[in-house]
Amino acid sequence: MPEVTGYKWVPEFAQGFVRDLRVRWALEEAGIPYDEHLISLEENASPAHLKRQPFGQVPAYRDGAVDMFESGAIVLKIAERSEALMPADDPGRARAMSWIFAAMNSVEPRLMNVRSAELFWAGEPWAERFGAKAAELLQMRLARLSDWLGDKPFLEDRFTAGDLMMACVLREIEGTDHLAAFPNLEAYCARCLSRPGFKAALAAQLKAFAAYEAAT
Repeated sequence: MPEVTGYKWVPEFAQGFVRDLRVRWALEEAGIPYDEHLISLEENASPAHLKRQPFGQVPAYRDGAVDMFESGAIVLKIAERSEALMPADDPGRARAMSWIFAAMNSVEPRLMNVRSAELFWAGEPWAERFGAKAAELLQMRLARLSDWLGDKPFLEDRFTAGDLMMACVLREIEGTDHLAAFPNLEAYCARCLSRPGFKAALAAQLKAFAAYEAAT
């Protein structure tokens, strides 16, 4: 049975956003049961964990002889086993793969610049100007995505792992003016996050944090 490595606990602001959630969601959509391997924040730097995840992060993923890190790579690996996440035809698979990488490479870096300026660097003297420029660049990227989506329910002709990854990225700005400026993207994000697979994955992650808090 596959095993997903996540954290026993993280601060409240990060709960529900740790990236093992992406892997959990993919497994839920694929209908694949999995085990949890939960580590403390301090175990990030342990030799055993660094051997599996060179950057001391989560998730890590093990399935038989397969031992992986990086959420996007893991989601892609899971999707390759499941037509629920990736079409069987080569053109459809190629499009789903393209959107997985678009979410991580074309959208997420722009988004994280904005959120970092707003949440982590707000007290720095340069953060306001940096954040304003970052927001401008994010809006340009979201406008392209919005134009592509149009009035379609998903990025292609059905939900795929590409939508899973894009929704996880857009969720970082859910409820902000950044996303509200594009009503079709806001509705798209909500549509993806309303899926039973996402709800089950989120509940599983939060359950682990609640259990740790109850025991300490």
